[in-house]
Formats: sequence, structure tokens, C-alpha cells
Amino acid sequence: MNIEKFEEKHLDGVEKIEKTCFAHPWSRENLKNQIGLDTSHFLVATVDGNVAGYMGLQIFGGEGYVTNVAVLPEYRKQGIAESLIREQMKNKMSFITLEVRESNLPAISLYTKCGFKNVGIRPNFYSAPTENAIIMTYEF
Repeated sequence: MNIEKFEEKHLDGVEKIEKTCFAHPWSRENLKNQIGLDTSHFLVATVDGNVAGYMGLQIFGGEGYVTNVAVLPEYRKQGIAESLIREQMKNKMSFITLEVRESNLPAISLYTKCGFKNVGIRPNFYSAPTENAIIMTYEF
């Protein structure tokens, strides 16, 4: 597995992950717009040259906000998401925060393993289906 900065050559793979993993995927145009933004810190994980997972992170004034962490089903349980998170944690930030569906127990377990703490709930944050989000934060 290799972790690389998200570039235009990864668009097809990241778009596939979005469509596979999310009820409301980001458009190809929105993904492409992240390339080159100073605040955008997107990474991809490749396996044998194929994009297997990615993580989007926005950093504003030293505060990190995770947009998405996703791995294609056939590559899950291989440490890809954890590797992406730990690589992103090397960025200079005072904290990094994210929302996760309260039913997504594997993701909650992963974030907890990486040191994130449950700091609150966003009621009805998600749709398709409607569900609360757990807010999880890691403070450096």
C-alpha cells in the first residue's frame, strides 16, 4: 500500500469510492476542485496502482475537519483507513474533528483506536437514512 497526495490521476478511483460508499457522493467536479486548494489535504491509498481508499481533510487556522474517510469494500480490514488517518495526523493542527453515523460501529471503533473522543451528537445530521452523527475529536 502507498499513501499519496490526491492528484488528478486519482479522480476516477476516488469518484468510484464516493459512489460505492456514500448515499450522497461528492461530484467529480467537487472532488477535482479540492486539488490544489491550500486548505484541502486529501490523501489516497493505492494498492497495486489502484485507488483503494481516500481521506479528505480541510485545515483552517490550524483546525482540522475531516470530510470523508472511505475504503472500497474489497480492501477493508487491511489497515488502509487507519494508515490514512495517522498520515493526516502529521499535519500541523490543534485538533482534528469529524462526524460519523452513530450506527457505523466499525468506523467509531477505528476512530477510538486512533485516539478520537466522542464529544457530542448532531441530531438527524445524515439522510438516506436519517440518522444522528456522533462528533469525534482528537486534540493534539
